[in-house]
Amino acid sequence: MKNYLYLLPLLFLFLLTGCKNDYADLPTYSASKQLQAVIENPAGTNHKLRYDKATKEFVNTKEAGRDRVIGFLPFPGNYGFIPSTEVGGNGDPLEVLVIAEAMETGTVLEIVPLGVLHLDIKGELEPKIIAVPARPSEQLISATDYAALSTQYPALKEILEKWFVYHTPTRHARFAGWRDERFADKLVQRWMKL
Repeated sequence: MKNYLYLLPLLFLFLLTGCKNDYADLPTYSASKQLQAVIENPAGTNHKLRYDKATKEFVNTKEAGRDRVIGFLPFPGNYGFIPSTEVGGNGDPLEVLVIAEAMETGTVLEIVPLGVLHLDIKGELEPKIIAVPARPSEQLISATDYAALSTQYPALKEILEKWFVYHTPTRHARFAGWRDERFADKLVQRWMKL
């Protein structure tokens, strides 16, 4: 038995590295019943990452065989998804932009939805939940609902509208409107995996 004791640290290391978080299947709501988001792309980056459910890793998206770099302004917030949601049965989760200082890829945080920005892409609506961190110390703006966002930060809404329309020109997206935080909650409930 003594001859095999040196293998214990190696076995432990193997088990530790073999366990990866499955971010896609994290609970939609935290233990304190607060909506959660998983950050894929930190605010301020131009590199487009996505979470690969098969490998359980964050990977660069590709365009013409190369890592995709957004040829426009960088992400205006932390971009990611709401875990354990699936929109329309295609496997894609609800997307979210969290207005806060840059957070590392893989950060899981509680959020407060402010509203939903809708894009029209080839006749289909694509929702983007706009949110702030639930923790007040992490909030950059004082809005915690759609009314406050609209009255206190109308320029922020305009910036987000333009960014989402123009960050990928080949998609030919059109801005289709805003909905409030109650609609965001209904959207999450609708697309939660059961």
